[in-house]
Amino acid sequence: MRNAMMKGEVKLYRNKKKTNKLLLYALTVCIVLVAVLLYSIGLFDGEMKLKPAIFSGAALLIMLILTLKTLVNLRDKSPLIEMNEQMFMGKTTPLSKAFGRVDWVDVKDVQLQKMGGDTLVVVTVGNSDKYAGRLSKMMWNMAYDKSTGALQLMYSAAEVDVDAKALFELFADFWNTTGKKHQG
Repeated sequence: MRNAMMKGEVKLYRNKKKTNKLLLYALTVCIVLVAVLLYSIGLFDGEMKLKPAIFSGAALLIMLILTLKTLVNLRDKSPLIEMNEQMFMGKTTPLSKAFGRVDWVDVKDVQLQKMGGDTLVVVTVGNSDKYAGRLSKMMWNMAYDKSTGALQLMYSAAEVDVDAKALFELFADFWNTTGKKHQG
């Protein structure tokens, strides 16, 4: 990776083994949700349990949609994360995929944060007016921090060829060597 950094460009592609592992977890969760749904509708004891049925049905629907989207995206052979001296972009979370390209000069901070079952690289992006209109209102509200006026974008190493710490170091190295020098 250091050699790629020296050349000024990094492209991280899908790691099929990691993706298959995530799909296996997703399918396992779907099976559990189907079992809960069947139990909740009274298949086993004849008693309908409305709240668990609604919850498990909705969660199952969401999981199936996400799993199908992942299966469709397996055909995409383009990099999941790209970085060069001017910008970066990623497709490892729905928010980062929708947001697209970010200029290093607008980055204010890069952190590694544990969220749920994943460790994410969180990039704080200033100059939010420049990026207005890229996201739906709901996604903008998820990314925008009103107290700082900055955007919080998250990138995952769950499907790429590096772990979270290496991904963080890659983001931090690029930001320290290219982004900060242009902020002057």
